[in-house]
Amino acid sequence: MRNGGSPTPRGRRRARFASALAGLAIALGGGAQTANAIEMSPAIAELYSTVSIFPPSARSMTVCYGFVCRRREILDFTSADRNALTQVMAAGRASAAAERAAVQKAVIWFDRRMGPVIGTNQRVAKADFRYFDAKHNYDCWDTTRNTTSLLLVLQEWRLLKYHVVGDPHYRGNTLVLQTPHNTAVLVERASKVEWVVDLWPRGYLQPPDVMTVGKWVTED
Repeated sequence: MRNGGSPTPRGRRRARFASALAGLAIALGGGAQTANAIEMSPAIAELYSTVSIFPPSARSMTVCYGFVCRRREILDFTSADRNALTQVMAAGRASAAAERAAVQKAVIWFDRRMGPVIGTNQRVAKADFRYFDAKHNYDCWDTTRNTTSLLLVLQEWRLLKYHVVGDPHYRGNTLVLQTPHNTAVLVERASKVEWVVDLWPRGYLQPPDVMTVGKWVTED
């Protein structure tokens, strides 16, 4: 994949091909993964099977955008990408809190890496169908899938020392006018506390929200 102002024809073809293969694998093998797919829980695997895309591997991930992954682009990680993310995460080796701060920077790196390629450098915070600009935006399902994928890749590269990737979380309570929302999650190894990594409420190149799931479920 090359940087550019819009998805490359090659990237679009690869994304469509991956989607078709994923759909066939799901139909024939109950959601069978590729040989190099990363081990994950059923709840995480469902993020991918429900939109017929392959889960991430150590080499690539499908980037979802356009709301509920209606648009896709394959991100093939280069050696430069891996070196950049390794350097970003190295700043978080001192503590769990430092690692969460480094994860925020890794998500910003992802935003910068993909923005010019798929047009999400024009995205806005809390985008949904009311903005009538799906092609430049993520909804919360897109950010949950993309952030979870990035975290799984970091975990596969052994760049997470204090956390493991947890199952995505959901909130929504119509009785108190809390709108439905989803997020990616990290679980601190020592304390087992769950931390959200939520990009959807933030605009382009802004750090994702990082807070405990217990606090996140009370917000709107």
